[in-house]
Amino acid sequence: MKAGIVGLPNVGKSTLFNALTNAGAVANNYPFCTIDPNIGIVPIPDPRLNTINRYIETKEVIPAALQLVDIAGLVRGASKGEGLGNQFLSYIREVEAILHVVRCFDDEDVTHVDGGVDPVRDIETIETELLLADLQSVENSLTRAKKTMRSGDKETALRIVVLEKCLALLREGEPIRHLELDIPEQRKMLKGFGLITGKQVLYIANVDDDGLTDDNPYIEKVRDYVRRHDGAVVPVCARIESELAELDKTDRDAMLESMGLDEPALAKVARAAYALLGLQSFFTAGPKQIRAWTVPIGATAPQAAGEIHTDFERGFIRVEVYQVHDLEEHHAEARIKAAGKMRLEGKSYVMQDGDVCHFLFNV
Repeated sequence: MKAGIVGLPNVGKSTLFNALTNAGAVANNYPFCTIDPNIGIVPIPDPRLNTINRYIETKEVIPAALQLVDIAGLVRGASKGEGLGNQFLSYIREVEAILHVVRCFDDEDVTHVDGGVDPVRDIETIETELLLADLQSVENSLTRAKKTMRSGDKETALRIVVLEKCLALLREGEPIRHLELDIPEQRKMLKGFGLITGKQVLYIANVDDDGLTDDNPYIEKVRDYVRRHDGAVVPVCARIESELAELDKTDRDAMLESMGLDEPALAKVARAAYALLGLQSFFTAGPKQIRAWTVPIGATAPQAAGEIHTDFERGFIRVEVYQVHDLEEHHAEARIKAAGKMRLEGKSYVMQDGDVCHFLFNV
């Protein structure tokens, strides 16, 4: 899963990125201190891996991963090239989801490009620029498609139909993720366009040290906006996360406990991003490694096998599967099998979150 961190300058994007990826870079307090996108691979915390490892010995434990792209701050006029906007917008087209960092704290020492803190105004500024960028892209693509259209060219004709639907929606001020297409070929065509507003958005409300309380008025404004639109909200204190990232596990757990927090923000961000994108995890476990894998909700067993290796999907025969809670109950795979909880499933099996799998294949 690849997600891009976006937002206005000086809202805490780079601080959050450094905390999540433990990159250790210093985030400067001036606009456009990030020019080229920073990229980091973040392991996604999943306590079920520890549960599996409690009962199955292995050489290594590999969690699922989130690839984060720290994209420079966008400003009003980015869709027309302001603040190197065209360059930055091109990076957003390459990700699957958008993590939109919104400033929800007051600090006279941290400048704001619009002079003061207003999270809804800031969200609308970014949303408008992303929509305008898509509008320009669709208009240009539609013009090219109509110029190259030849009689009997079904693919170009399909492209024109989908682009015209996109154009109508964008002109109404609605993002592409609101576009409903019933025809599979049209949905596939749309996905290939890589339109920015077609991506799901997770809003990260960046607060100060005292801002994680339920009565934070800035967070409530963001939540109200999201209720009227779409997406999800996760409150985060990027500064605290930055400190936590520098501690070992013992000190980190102690700091979390002292602040009344049960886990670092990464776990909350990862779970929210998974839910937003309709993803789930399954596991493989053996003496060499225990590993978490990511698949879309609704994926079949062969498709899950293909995440491990394309040969697994091509030569799929069946899968032995049980749930993590079965291992907690019986403490060993042999006992799970003896209790009749180890199932043999075929090609039509739809994967469930928390499945532990042994794939059988032949190529």
